[in-house]
Amino acid sequence: MVGTGLAIAASGLGGQLSRSAYAAGAPLFAGVNLAGGEFGKLPGIYGTDYTYPARAEIDYFVELGFNLIRVPYRWERLQPTLGAPLAAGDLALLSAIVDYAASKGVYVVLDTHNYARRRLADDGWAADHLIGSKQVPTATFADFCARLAGAFRGTRSVIFGLMNEPWGIEPEDWLAIANESMGALRREGAVQLVLVPGVAYTGAHSWVLARNIVMGNVVDPANNFAFEVHQYFDPDSSGTSPIAVGASIGSERIEAFQRWCRQNGFKAFLGEFAAGGDKASLAALNDLLNTLGANSDVWLGWAAWAGGSWWPDDYIFTLEPSKDGQMRPQTRILASYARHTAAKRG
Repeated sequence: MVGTGLAIAASGLGGQLSRSAYAAGAPLFAGVNLAGGEFGKLPGIYGTDYTYPARAEIDYFVELGFNLIRVPYRWERLQPTLGAPLAAGDLALLSAIVDYAASKGVYVVLDTHNYARRRLADDGWAADHLIGSKQVPTATFADFCARLAGAFRGTRSVIFGLMNEPWGIEPEDWLAIANESMGALRREGAVQLVLVPGVAYTGAHSWVLARNIVMGNVVDPANNFAFEVHQYFDPDSSGTSPIAVGASIGSERIEAFQRWCRQNGFKAFLGEFAAGGDKASLAALNDLLNTLGANSDVWLGWAAWAGGSWWPDDYIFTLEPSKDGQMRPQTRILASYARHTAAKRG
């Protein structure tokens, strides 16, 4: 659970926030995913196969009131060889984003977007290998986490997203991987908030059914973590359709997870969710955001899916302006809640 020494600030970067400040009536973080670093073939060429957020993209959401960006990247690009130093080029690109965001008062979730697996140069980057397998032992992921922690341990605006959407792995096995990796990260002196997912794509709706309650045994020497969940509104919660099942589907699907967190004293972060531009989806978006705000004793914040300049104009969940420069209706709603969060922090 998140302790009283949580290394985040209510206003500005670098301060401390006590537990009593959590219940101010709005989450601390109102954010957006800025996709692109997870795109394309591996290893890929920067600027051709994948990209990272440009300053103008960050500025757009900062001006709307957002105070956090979640930046996906691939483990393979940041550390092409297991156990080796981080790749200087991609590390420099991510560091520049972190520095620029911090200058704007914005936190950055470093999101290892690998689904608890990775590819290797040995087989031409052809096959996914699960963490904990012979090809990708748990120690190699712990090594990566330690190196990432070492690179950013002095940067208080960084939040570590341990792993995006693990799947195809038993929760007990993922718990052991998470604990070993968390320990490696902390031994490097990084004290920042760490977001820990569950298995089964870390869906809030399936948290109990997927037996993610075993994640209650996470061990964090710094006592500064929250559980990251994702939640979409479509029939199977996959985020592959803009259809919202109902106007209250988001709040309904997070309810059991939210209750579990409250009962056990855990904090939570909603790392992905999205709405289409139709009336039903926008109603569901409002309902979900209202619920997060009304339960800020549990929710530290959220990051909507997804901004990023490489999305096509017709991508169902893009939060970027349309090709004629108009703001998306879902972006407008998100911005209104982001501004409310900023006002509460102030």
